[in-house]
Amino acid sequence: MRVCASISCISMLPPVKKDRVITQLPKLWISVLSFNVAKVIVVGDVAVGKTCLISRFCKGAFEKNYKATIGVDFEMERFEVLDVPFSLQLWDTAGQERFKCIASTYYRGAQAIIVVFDLSSVGSLAHARQWLEDAMKENDPSSVLLFLVGTKKDLSSPDLLAQIEQEAMRLSEEIKAEYWAVSAKSGDGVKDFFFRVASLTFEANVLSELERSGSRHVGDIINSTETSHKPKKKPNCC
Repeated sequence: MRVCASISCISMLPPVKKDRVITQLPKLWISVLSFNVAKVIVVGDVAVGKTCLISRFCKGAFEKNYKATIGVDFEMERFEVLDVPFSLQLWDTAGQERFKCIASTYYRGAQAIIVVFDLSSVGSLAHARQWLEDAMKENDPSSVLLFLVGTKKDLSSPDLLAQIEQEAMRLSEEIKAEYWAVSAKSGDGVKDFFFRVASLTFEANVLSELERSGSRHVGDIINSTETSHKPKKKPNCC
């Protein structure tokens, strides 16, 4: 009875007063950030769309003529976060078994791991866990951000999409990764996804730098409605 009463009391709480809405947050003193590049590795089965995903964001184009990545490809994308220059190193690794040993040598030192699967292929999702395990062998699990990304959203039928997304969300919760569904062909969700990666890796770099320096500086105040350079953050896309 007491539990029910507590729940009832919570539901009867008055609305938040207008003068209790927080729109300003203290800004970490960004000048301490000396390492302004984040290494991001992209892994997954062959032909799931890893290269097309990166190409859509970095070049604004969809590559119709598919060519399998041999070993590893590399793209550098520059951002400006809170008026601070910041870059993502995007390592596009080969999905073919014969190139796995070559690609795995580039896994070490990643700050974010993007595991890509095909939303029209249940098998590629089933292999996602193994790709993550291989990548994590070369990295510290406590310091890596994880993302599970379903591509080819435009090719999946509604019924198959609902089924595979349910499995994907279950897996993402299990491996503690953010789940996103995107389409490199249409560009749907691609920009928001990479902005999310950039903002989280930037934040992780700042916090890591502050922890190493043993300081907690507070600088200017940011108005959340006016920070046009701040990448968008959004909840897990589905």
